[in-house]
Amino acid sequence: MVNTMIPTDAKTQADESQEELFDITIIGAGPTGLFTAFYAGLRGASVQVIDSLEEPGGALTAIYPEKYIYDVIGFPKILAKDFVSACMDQAMRSDPTIHLKEQVLELHPQADGTFHLTTTKTTRRSRAVIVAAGVGAFEPTRLTAQGVNELEGKGVHYFAKRVDDFREKHVVIVGGGDSAVDWAVTLEPVAKSVNLIHRSKFRAHEAMVDELERSTVRLHYPGCEVTEIRSGPHGRIASLSFKNADGEFAELEVEELICAIGFKADPGPLKTWGFELQRNQILVDKITMETNIPGVYGAGDIVAYPAKFKLIATGAAEAVTAVNHAVTHINPDARLDAGHSTTIMEKRAKQAANS
Repeated sequence: MVNTMIPTDAKTQADESQEELFDITIIGAGPTGLFTAFYAGLRGASVQVIDSLEEPGGALTAIYPEKYIYDVIGFPKILAKDFVSACMDQAMRSDPTIHLKEQVLELHPQADGTFHLTTTKTTRRSRAVIVAAGVGAFEPTRLTAQGVNELEGKGVHYFAKRVDDFREKHVVIVGGGDSAVDWAVTLEPVAKSVNLIHRSKFRAHEAMVDELERSTVRLHYPGCEVTEIRSGPHGRIASLSFKNADGEFAELEVEELICAIGFKADPGPLKTWGFELQRNQILVDKITMETNIPGVYGAGDIVAYPAKFKLIATGAAEAVTAVNHAVTHINPDARLDAGHSTTIMEKRAKQAANS
């Protein structure tokens, strides 16, 4: 890719023994990271993306590829895996270099204003860095009911990925957040039965809760809690007991149990990089998306600022802000606002025609 952003005389020739020096390195290949890569390429930057997972898409790919997403622009609803595929198609238009199954361990600012990023494979180099690492590493919150640990992988799920795994099955879902409600609505048409058990009020989007309450899903809330899980003669989950708000016990037949009671997020090594953190999120300037480390920006669920909303839609806007300010950090003579994508592409077409 031809870099139109950095003047030729401002570039530093890398030593042959070193990794290529990129304009922008993006940490994270989830939806926000992929859109960041696309937009950075639109601004003429050379881009590399680094992600510890073996596939792009972040949590969408790792946790719920076959769950519908309802709150991204342009799609009334879309499967997470299809949305990731579209994000990849868009990102690759900018021809970024993508490194998967590679974790960034250390970030080292250099005297010349560039950065060295020590990874599990090598040391990569960049003029600016944008952290779009989502929530970081995530571990599911485990259910504490009797018998649950013995049946994990035998009908007990913390990551429900394929709808067909639950087709014509008796399914019970535990939880009241977006993931629990979305899975209940998604599986209701294909499962033999769906029951949802929750301790308190729903935390999911109101529209999805309304859809859930109109469905045939049997709801057991508030004040309901799973107390025991039992196996059948085949060694898999067969039934469970739960207690309701009155202290009475009930039993349900169950072939597949989805525990969607939350995740414990951990930003991992970046906790040691010198960022100002707030509840495991990186504090950024709301105007520029810059962290307290000059030349390092953030976007997506990993960042925090006043009135922050954790949505894919807001992550995209943050990515645009981060990229534009990273561009002017690298080259102070560059325009902060490059204009609309059609304008940028028309200018490139004219430049190519005249060259």
